[in-house]
Amino acid sequence: MLFMKGTPQEPRCGFSKQMVEILHKHNIQFSSFDIFSDEEVRQGLKTYSNWPTYPQLYVSGELIGGLDIIKELEASEELDTICPKAPKLEERLKVLTNKASVMLFMKGNKQEAKCGFSKQILEILNTTGVEYETFDILEDEEVRQGLKAYSNWPTYPQLYVKGELVGGLDIVKELKENGELLPILRGEN
Repeated sequence: MLFMKGTPQEPRCGFSKQMVEILHKHNIQFSSFDIFSDEEVRQGLKTYSNWPTYPQLYVSGELIGGLDIIKELEASEELDTICPKAPKLEERLKVLTNKASVMLFMKGNKQEAKCGFSKQILEILNTTGVEYETFDILEDEEVRQGLKAYSNWPTYPQLYVKGELVGGLDIVKELKENGELLPILRGEN
């Protein structure tokens, strides 16, 4: 967790900007908190961590340090052993496609489809009574582009059962008409 001034997309000080650049360069997965968004956290963390400046980097709840410490760790090549790496895209896609036994990658989510094709596939899935999860590809450009190559399927929505691509809207419609959709969603073939 990086406590910083601003966000990784828009750091609001040079030290925070440098810290983000180092973490990205090392492909380190991190979340961030903008200390400007909460004065109580901003002041309280200084006392909690006994560290008076920002940014502050924590790994597994432990303070690693500020920018100077991170630069030292980078120079000594210890940074990579301390911080968890972001998973490679292909590994991440494998995990996402297996997140639920029925997984739909779409524009929007179960509550609000953001394109007509996604809306139609939701309507079909909702008639089956089968539990499913959704992933909004509009929220993650890396997944949106990467999944097209991973699945060798150029369009959305994409429906997966047990990590295997079933297809898009046209295939799902066809399977429903043939009476094959429900057995496939249940993993019966």
